[in-house]
Amino acid sequence: MRNQRQVVDYALQRRSLLKGVHSGRVGTYDVCDAGPYLLRAAKFHGRPGEQDCPVCHREELTLVSWVYGEELKHVAGSAKTPDELVRMDGHFAEFTVYEVEVCRSCHWNHLVRSYVLGTGDPGSTRPRTRSQRTAGQ
Repeated sequence: MRNQRQVVDYALQRRSLLKGVHSGRVGTYDVCDAGPYLLRAAKFHGRPGEQDCPVCHREELTLVSWVYGEELKHVAGSAKTPDELVRMDGHFAEFTVYEVEVCRSCHWNHLVRSYVLGTGDPGSTRPRTRSQRTAGQ
């Protein structure tokens, strides 16, 4: 993404949680709780992650990107593919993307990172229509 800003990485939180799971202080039932909506989003909108599941080691993780922002209206709270994010980046002034890793086998899920995308220009939230372009000339 060309305009990624305000990036927050949750790697330390993830590492701490996994340490608790592997030591037995945290049960797998507490961390392997992905719901059906998240699992469907992983299947249809996710992209392959770079590593195997840290809990079950059976499957490669899937990354799902969720978008939120006032400007998004009915699109807010939905999963988007990388191509859709690129299009949205040039179309909306600002929105937040939350990337979640999901194991479709054991249902492990964790927030990986969040960042803000968009043009950064509140005045350019919608491309002008053809009639608007010709009227301004």
